[in-house]
Amino acid sequence: MPRAGMARARGAVRSVTVVLLVMVLVHVLNLASEGALLPYGIQPRSPAHWYHLFTAPFIHASNAHLLNNLVGLVTLGLLCALRSLRLFWVGSLFIILFGGGLVWFSGRDALHIGASGWVFGLWSLCIALGFLDRRLLSVLLSLLVIALYGGMVYGVLPGDPAVSFESHLAGAVAGVVAAYGYVRLVRGRASGS
Repeated sequence: MPRAGMARARGAVRSVTVVLLVMVLVHVLNLASEGALLPYGIQPRSPAHWYHLFTAPFIHASNAHLLNNLVGLVTLGLLCALRSLRLFWVGSLFIILFGGGLVWFSGRDALHIGASGWVFGLWSLCIALGFLDRRLLSVLLSLLVIALYGGMVYGVLPGDPAVSFESHLAGAVAGVVAAYGYVRLVRGRASGS
């Protein structure tokens, strides 16, 4: 593997590892404080809690909840970060804020916690890039994500009342919007405008 490819791979692994470690640390603190961080989830239409858009993705209700989100976040995060660290970081921030904002604005009256919206956002970002960018790498990435995680599409539908399908749906929408913005930016740079 060329030197640039190795550096990109190291950067991708480092970036996703940082996210994983922060998420695990927050979970350990939440467990040690007997759930004191749980109220930092998204509370729809509560102006006093707008900043929970930033905290909600890092808070999980149980070890299983955290593990489920970490598996998807690591896999999909690495796929994005290997393509471009900027895509991973800027795309993630956009998904967290835009998707979280949609949940804050239109979610049901419940506490919305966990990184599943972020995971769904990275999932739809990877898939949408294949349709919007149409370069071979993007199409292959999209097909790989569909093969590995095609069943996630059912997660955007209402089901278990304890699961925030709103976060899943909002994250998926945010991922598509992020993909559209990324492709426009790349094409704009390529055309020199």
